Amino acid sequence: MEHGPSVVSLAIVVLAALLTPILINRLRVSFLPVVVAEIIVGVIIGRSFLDIVDASDPWLNILSTLGFIFLMFLSGLEIDFDAFTQKSSGQKKSKVLKRPLPNTLMLTVGIFLGILALSFLFALMMQSFGVFDDIFLLVIIISTISLGVVVPTLKEANLITTQMGQIILLVAVIADLATMIMLAFYSQLYADSSQPIWLMAILIGFAILFYFLGRVMHQSQLIRQLNNGTMQIGIRGVFALIIMLVALAEGVGAENILGAFIAGCIVSLLKPDQDTVHKLDSFGYGFFIPIFFIMVGVDLDLPSLFSDSRVFILIPVLLAAFLLSKLIPVAILLRYFDVKRVTAAGFLLTSTLSLIIAAAVIAEEIGMITSAESGMFILSAVVACIITPVVFKQLYPKGENEERSINVTIIGNNQLTVPVAHSIAGGLYHVKLVFHKNYTDSREKSTENLSFNEIAEYSEECLDGIDAFDADIVVLGANDSDINWRVAQMAEKHGVERIIYRVDDPAQENAVKERGFELFSTMLSSKTLLRGLIESPNMMQLLSDEETSIYEIQMNNYRYDDMMLRDFPFTGDIIFLRILRGQESLVPHGDTQLFVDDRIFMTGSREYVEELKRELELY
Repeated sequence: MEHGPSVVSLAIVVLAALLTPILINRLRVSFLPVVVAEIIVGVIIGRSFLDIVDASDPWLNILSTLGFIFLMFLSGLEIDFDAFTQKSSGQKKSKVLKRPLPNTLMLTVGIFLGILALSFLFALMMQSFGVFDDIFLLVIIISTISLGVVVPTLKEANLITTQMGQIILLVAVIADLATMIMLAFYSQLYADSSQPIWLMAILIGFAILFYFLGRVMHQSQLIRQLNNGTMQIGIRGVFALIIMLVALAEGVGAENILGAFIAGCIVSLLKPDQDTVHKLDSFGYGFFIPIFFIMVGVDLDLPSLFSDSRVFILIPVLLAAFLLSKLIPVAILLRYFDVKRVTAAGFLLTSTLSLIIAAAVIAEEIGMITSAESGMFILSAVVACIITPVVFKQLYPKGENEERSINVTIIGNNQLTVPVAHSIAGGLYHVKLVFHKNYTDSREKSTENLSFNEIAEYSEECLDGIDAFDADIVVLGANDSDINWRVAQMAEKHGVERIIYRVDDPAQENAVKERGFELFSTMLSSKTLLRGLIESPNMMQLLSDEETSIYEIQMNNYRYDDMMLRDFPFTGDIIFLRILRGQESLVPHGDTQLFVDDRIFMTGSREYVEELKRELELY
């Protein structure tokens, strides 16, 4: 009986993929990215050392290709396009800032353009000295930044939501997007293909069509019903999208990874829920992608690579180009941050892996570089990814988020705002009560956590003078709706994250909701309170008791992302009541996992809740 291809090599690779993260954990080498460790393991079991894996095995070739495609899909999925439209927090003060930041998007685009210009300069220098001739490929390789290394490093350090973290992330997003487009044009330009380059417009056209179809399906009630149990229609739709765009990309003469990357961008724009993203990550990083990275190591022939004397020139030169092309443009941030933070950011942006591997593989396939040169590029990327995250963690100042507090500005001094200001001031909350001198004769004295600020008028100049908009929350609680409306618009202009608006005139409710302000209606609150007292008197007592009240916490700390409640390290006088995740409402139990953006409702002592709020919300 004739047998098909052996699965022995596949079994070895899958076993290696299983054991690699376990070994990293047991050996406590957390500084080493898992994907780099997988390449190193591939080197050990591959051609360079043990040679126990058949690199030509058809099973491995298919799964490795799928891993490569899925890696590019997840690279597109990691891009947060909201980052390009976020308002600048330029006027908001921070203890780590020397001066207010300008428009963040313009700043990060300028940094990337600097990286691109220096990459071109270094490519010209390398060509003139005879180190390497292909300038276009060198520009792509030097200027790219790996989101797959930057994002986990920032999350692990709890810096992804900080001002510096957002700048690093946005530079990496722009670099990833731009260099992927450049790589697509490079492969189209030099590949031996009879397809004209304008056919790529067909791919873009279908991508736009699939995006609008995806929006329709995403809002369909039928699709939501089919997205549970064994059907999982959402995951099936994502895989169908990937395969269709990969096939279309190959059909128009482009690289298949371009189609996969565009598919990831489309899914990112559709804003999938956290559960869907988690499932896609599980598919990719749980099976397909480890096989691809291990096979990259298997294919590396280090003895042959180091027999070429150019390796001792090209790799150090590339590493120097990687570092200098990032450190020099990032130096503009010295106007806003200290030297340690800026230097650490430059090192982290030097992390580069996935796209260098993609560029090396594609350039070798189309005959632009040799296998030895491809190996040199990959090896330089691996070395960069081992060194730069470690240097970043050592350089970046510790404890940026240690002193966390929520700054609240309350506009108006009346029977509603004053008691609320007194009740929340202290501990986590620092309250600033602002009022017009003609409307009060308050003689209350300011304390450490509650300050009374009298102003001549509700003008932007007067409010800026007392730093009224240097706040996480602005509450518009004045008795005059015109004052509330004007100050709310000023707060929005200054980039205040939460604006709570008091509405006494029902005609104003729609206008307030359209602006995205949080609505507070004294009339509605009174009705709710009266109804609650009639129907559930004990519940109302629970809600109004400061020691047994129900609290809400927004989960922003990536350290606890994907952690089960049974493993949650905090213990104390607290009970988890409910978790809101997107449109879902979950009753928590030991096996319930916490995810970033979850809204957690709990009851317990106020002191402990505030401590937990500081930790999870990272104020």
